[in-house]
Amino acid sequence: MTPPQERLLAFSYLTAERAPLYRAILSVFVEARQRFALHLRPEEIDQAIEVPDTTKVESALRQLVEWGNLEAHQDTTEVATVEEFYRPRYLFQLTARGEAAEHAVRLYESELQQKGELKIAALQDVRALLNDLLSHARQEEPDPGKVFLTLQSLHARFEELTRRAQAFMRSLQRSIDLLALEEESLLAYKESLIEYLERFVRELVTSGSEIARSLDELDRLGVERLLELAALREASDAAPDVAEEDLARALATSHQAWAGLQTWFRRGAQGEPSQAEILRSQAMGAIPAFLAAISGLNDRRVSRSDRASDLKSLARWFAETDCEVDAHRLWRAAFGLSSSRHLRVTADTIDAWADSPVSPHTSWLEAPPIEVSPRLRATGRTRRPGRANRVIDRSAEKAQLAERAAEEARQLDAARAVLATGERTRLAQLPELDPQAFDLFLDLLGQALAAKTSPDEPVRVTSTDGSLVVELEPTRDGRIAEVQATAGVLTGPDHWLTIRDALAVS
Repeated sequence: MTPPQERLLAFSYLTAERAPLYRAILSVFVEARQRFALHLRPEEIDQAIEVPDTTKVESALRQLVEWGNLEAHQDTTEVATVEEFYRPRYLFQLTARGEAAEHAVRLYESELQQKGELKIAALQDVRALLNDLLSHARQEEPDPGKVFLTLQSLHARFEELTRRAQAFMRSLQRSIDLLALEEESLLAYKESLIEYLERFVRELVTSGSEIARSLDELDRLGVERLLELAALREASDAAPDVAEEDLARALATSHQAWAGLQTWFRRGAQGEPSQAEILRSQAMGAIPAFLAAISGLNDRRVSRSDRASDLKSLARWFAETDCEVDAHRLWRAAFGLSSSRHLRVTADTIDAWADSPVSPHTSWLEAPPIEVSPRLRATGRTRRPGRANRVIDRSAEKAQLAERAAEEARQLDAARAVLATGERTRLAQLPELDPQAFDLFLDLLGQALAAKTSPDEPVRVTSTDGSLVVELEPTRDGRIAEVQATAGVLTGPDHWLTIRDALAVS
């Protein structure tokens, strides 16, 4: 058996320097093979491709023989003298590898050029061919030749249907290249595309359900028998030494194609949607997506708020300016790329401004310039980047702050101990308060008074931090209370005051 690397040499002519000449020569051999002409002489090839330099054709033929695309056999016909017999004359024949390589390239090119379509006729043909297959399955001894032809046609039409549908859906995702279309052409294309999709979806719904029922009926009648008959019919002409291999290969191919047909029109075992349902949903989803793209395109045409249209408008304005001064003014207004004096403001700059102030209304052209170092313009920095600064030890400051916070917490606890006794006390009976206790007392009293809606009603509030509960009741005897504090005396209407710890209350 030939190694894979040697077999792939048959494709070397596609990337060689004289690839067009090699392609032309092999095309002549393929066309000759279709006319059942097995051998060609160099003169016939020269006449077919019309190359002025025959030496190039001869060297190309030798190279194709070396790659395995052609075979060379000595031509002893039309030999009249001994000298002509000893002069090398060859007949060239296309090898199996060369023919397969050229067919593969042609298939590749045709697939790329083939347009995607949603073939309604293919759906109808698949439905009709399945009905024919049902009629064969109902017979006790179906004709193997008819079964083979029906299955072969069914697989071909089904493969064409799936390949064209996939290509169409791919092209539909890329079909929003409609900027070059005029409005009337765009509307006509939109209407035809929507009608085309809707017509295919209707046919897919009706044919899909009938095809699914036909598949169920074939499973009930035994489609395995028909697949075996078709495989036997295909392998009937195989050589004796490979008959069993061809039969197994043909049977596996038939099963694979039949399984693909079933998954296309049947749901999966776990309830997965069939390929027909997926195609239908994609086709239906393409309609609103296409309409949204058309709407966005129309919005861009109407509003013209995109960057390209803005730059085009700006370019038109530049073209309409009368002189370079107006063009510079337009440039500064559009891009604001005037020199900036605030890039470098130092102590010397501030002192200079203090000695000779510049009004904000002064033109940039008349104002004194600001000196900017070349390094700032080039790198954005005024100094060379050096070593990083050493980490400053802040442990002493942190300890001092912690000590201060602990002292404030202690003073707050002492103030709470003075005020939050839980006893009902007149304001006039409060002891003299230190600054911390007096600040806490003012906060609590302010919250209680702010919550009152009537001067004569009692009020109960909770401190902002939720730790204290304050109850304030008017005494209703008209007395005035004086609260003594280190900072002075607070005077006001007397009230009954009760301050409790919130945890003790709960």
